Amino acid sequence: VQLQAFGGGLVQAGDSLRLSCAASGRTASMLSMAWFRQAPGKERDFVAAISKGGGMTNYADSVKGRFTISRDNAKNTDYLQMNSLKPEDTAVYYCAARDGSVPYTNKGEYDYWGQGTQVTVSS
Repeated sequence: VQLQAFGGGLVQAGDSLRLSCAASGRTASMLSMAWFRQAPGKERDFVAAISKGGGMTNYADSVKGRFTISRDNAKNTDYLQMNSLKPEDTAVYYCAARDGSVPYTNKGEYDYWGQGTQVTVSS
């Protein structure tokens, strides 16, 4: 499975961005998908995850109510809509996928990783 993330950029606090993650090599409907982020000098942290059918989602407390994960299995793509961005959301965002239906929050559960896309939020 190959994952490719798109959509990062430089925005101001309060703005919105939508990240996309395109999967190839496996039908996306067989994969749970997730987003993690890593700020300089910090661990890679969980952001959001979605089950393979889209019926179950998980979010980090820090993004609940601001970020929404969704997927379009016909396009083999999942999305992370990020609203009300804050400077502390600045990080490299990685998409990840795992075989199976459970959208785990633990990065160790994910088998496949994309290359990351930079999100920078200025104050």
